[in-house]
Amino acid sequence: MTSDNPLNDRLDDDDYPAYTMGRAAEMLGTTPAFLRAIGEARLITPLRSEGGHRRYSRYQLRIAARARELVDKGTPIEAACRIVILEDQLEEAQRINAEYRRAAGRTAGGAG
Repeated sequence: MTSDNPLNDRLDDDDYPAYTMGRAAEMLGTTPAFLRAIGEARLITPLRSEGGHRRYSRYQLRIAARARELVDKGTPIEAACRIVILEDQLEEAQRINAEYRRAAGRTAGGAG
């Protein structure tokens, strides 16, 4: 296969829904019920195959793994999902803030 192969692009895509519910649960060491529960808590929204089956991306599996860590430590699932959502929002805000700082530094450096 070459890098021009669309399959390679999908396999490298963190957002490509490559994993079935059973495979995702197996990879996380959890149950399909856990994946359904975090879906109901709106932590992740799996895409659906043409047949209506849930499919998960690598990004979603990382998010689910973090929620599972919290649940394993005794955090109720709804609270774990909220914590993970807030952590994700904070990380995104910090990334955007860093971009603004870099842009401001370039502007200030060029003005002198």
